[in-house]
Amino acid sequence: MDAPRIAGTRPAVLKLEPGNYFCCACGLSQNQPWCDGTHTGTGFAPRELVVDEARTYALCMCKQSGKLPLCDNTHKQLPEED
Repeated sequence: MDAPRIAGTRPAVLKLEPGNYFCCACGLSQNQPWCDGTHTGTGFAPRELVVDEARTYALCMCKQSGKLPLCDNTHKQLPEED
């Protein structure tokens, strides 16, 4: 797999409590934005997100962000879906 699959064209905006989270980087997880192990054999690995304070986070769903697993608005540069 050369490039991640686009799982969505908008971020997942979630309130997260402190802890460690593992986010999907390949776009194949059925539990987006979280990793479910589907990446096995793809060359991709989950991205760890360490949350130190409870607040709202925007998690990348297009898997193109330069700040994975956080959204950097790269999805706005993608072609719109029909």
